[in-house]
Amino acid sequence: MDRYVMLRAPRQTGKTTTMRALASELTASGEYAALKFSCERTTAMGDDYAAAEEILLHSFREAAECSGWPEELLPPDPWPQVTSGSRFGAALSEWCRRCPRRVVLFLDEIDALQGDSLINILSQLRDGRNAGSEGRPFPASVVLCGLRDLRDYEIAGGRAGRSNPASPFNIITDSLRLGDFTADQIGELYDQHTEATGQEFTKDAVDRVFELTQGQPWLVNALADEITFKMGVTGVITEGQVEDAKERLIQARPVHLDSLAARLHEPRVERVIEPILTGDRPFADHALSDDLSYVRDLGLVAQNPPLEVANPIYGELILRKLSFATGLRVMADPHCFVMPDGRFDLPCLLEEFVVFWRELGEALTQRKSYREAACEISLMAFLHRLVNGGGYLDREYAAGAKRLDVLVRWPYPGPDGKRLMQREAMELKVWRAKAGDPTSEGLTQLDDYLDRLTLTTGALVIFDRRPEAPPWNERGVFEQATTPSGRLVTVLRV
Repeated sequence: MDRYVMLRAPRQTGKTTTMRALASELTASGEYAALKFSCERTTAMGDDYAAAEEILLHSFREAAECSGWPEELLPPDPWPQVTSGSRFGAALSEWCRRCPRRVVLFLDEIDALQGDSLINILSQLRDGRNAGSEGRPFPASVVLCGLRDLRDYEIAGGRAGRSNPASPFNIITDSLRLGDFTADQIGELYDQHTEATGQEFTKDAVDRVFELTQGQPWLVNALADEITFKMGVTGVITEGQVEDAKERLIQARPVHLDSLAARLHEPRVERVIEPILTGDRPFADHALSDDLSYVRDLGLVAQNPPLEVANPIYGELILRKLSFATGLRVMADPHCFVMPDGRFDLPCLLEEFVVFWRELGEALTQRKSYREAACEISLMAFLHRLVNGGGYLDREYAAGAKRLDVLVRWPYPGPDGKRLMQREAMELKVWRAKAGDPTSEGLTQLDDYLDRLTLTTGALVIFDRRPEAPPWNERGVFEQATTPSGRLVTVLRV
């Protein structure tokens, strides 16, 4: 207590539920009157701080009246009659003066307050807190809850810098991020479902959920909901059903995923995501640090190094969103790449990609956004269009990795009718201007990837983006090469 704190986390990760439970627990202790209410209704007010303040006070009173508290704990009615721009702070002071308990305030969706409205409310909280240290009644603690670190709004709005001690954005003493689930916590959560219904998750299923979500709470719950309710699975839940649920979830694009996808073309987001897709090292400067903080608070990238997408589901979402328009230009029939025995013909697919790239590659590399990642996005669009109907695509990429790893998993029936899984690995490299031929490095990296997958062969695809690259109608040369460990692999230069 006695602290003003920022609690931040991506959307739909349990922030509101956590605050509601904490407020209830504090009030039940008999020492505090802890009230949680939302700023969401102020969204449309923008810089009209008087209107935003009026709406906030209405939400404040509504939450108090719905709390079921005894009369002596409720805020004053009517509010103190003071000048607009001071009403919120005056209301808090008068409530604290009358209330027999220490007051704790939880302001949810602080992101909804914008511009001058946000400045005004924060200024009143800061002023009240400072005056409180001199004896004026004011809440003992305030928790501001939102998507991003509060100081990011100061930077985005061109306000005073972080070092300005008089800034209303310096009201908070701590900025905390709500964490993700661990693998064990996912198991415990799903065990609660088992206890309630008798339906079990296999260990492989729970492990796969953690692999796909990295513990992101909304995704963990959404996969379970997809399997148990929407897919209607009634027996033991398996790893394969988790995989199916992941695909259904991405295709359905619920609001949580759609809102993240809509952010991808924001300049601040593109500056962080593009080097992850290309495997390049981002240009390190102060602006990137602020951009990275913003994208981390969105939940799109991992909280700790290396710089990579937060989880495979978001990684899939990013590539599908960015490659959607390119995928519409893929005219090949997916069935043409399935061999009579049910296996997938990857060499044939790569030959078809050469035709596609010769015809459209020059135009695709001139895209308006994510231009540096055009090669990676184009191949992913092609693979997704032709593989994802009957198989699976797994991608591994991170800033600084200088490559994109791709695994095609294709189920097919064995001689005895048993379901088998074909696996084909590829390494993607880009030969850029003023750089050396990446073949040697690519073969070494492909070797490492094949080692991890326990595969004996694979393919290295090298995109040539140098000014002196061959004419577009001459690109698409296949070669055979040997990796440092002696594996025979295919090299495709496009």
